[in-house]
Amino acid sequence: MGDIMLKTENLGISFGGLKAAQNVNITIHNKELYGLIGPNGAGKTTIFNLLTGVYQPTEGKFFLDGEDLTGKTQEAINRKGIARTFQNIRLFNNMTVISNVMVGLHNLPEYKCSPFASMLRLPAHFAAEKKMRDRAKELLDIFGLKEDRNTLACNLPYGKQRKLEIARAMATNPKLLLLDEPAAGMNPHETEELMNTIRFVRDNFDMTILLIEHDMKLVAGICEKVTVLNFGQELAQGNTAEVLSDPRVITAYIGEDE
Repeated sequence: MGDIMLKTENLGISFGGLKAAQNVNITIHNKELYGLIGPNGAGKTTIFNLLTGVYQPTEGKFFLDGEDLTGKTQEAINRKGIARTFQNIRLFNNMTVISNVMVGLHNLPEYKCSPFASMLRLPAHFAAEKKMRDRAKELLDIFGLKEDRNTLACNLPYGKQRKLEIARAMATNPKLLLLDEPAAGMNPHETEELMNTIRFVRDNFDMTILLIEHDMKLVAGICEKVTVLNFGQELAQGNTAEVLSDPRVITAYIGEDE
């Protein structure tokens, strides 16, 4: 598949008789910043749930870096390289900032330590712990959160909580990062900072990013291509500026708070 990171082929799911998504065909190239947009209830989060194994497709397939991941579990898909954030922030609120990131590092082979060594608190356990803590600090530094590392996640301002959630997702070392409405609830200054953070992640981690977003200014500012969903189906697809000026897309958004 060359430089194609994500490809969906007629992907869809039905709940009973309701087709929540159908015939969705998206191709995202390596290191691309891609937007998935559409009115409320268009099926955007449904697609994220299919790509992360929360739902199993009732039709179609999807491939990550050429590998068919259709039907795999959430854990298996995450191990293969898809990480996500959520519309409603899901942090471990009563854990410190650095502990939240270390949770994301635990499953990586380079930080593995035998249960025996951990149970007996052998040197191997402390070496793995230090290596993990050092990597967590590096990630927090990238997101401007290193000084907050010992703060409880619940005590961070909203904008920093969003950054922490992205940092934790990045800790799993993904190939593809899914961001579900990352700018939700942010003021214009926080949104601008977030745009810079997303660009930084793409450029410095060679990351491929797919995001759902209602803030059209953010979409127009960072996404190279977009797919518009409406009633679970593709309405338009292609270059962001062209798609956003498509009369069908504008009509679909009438009555929405955009």
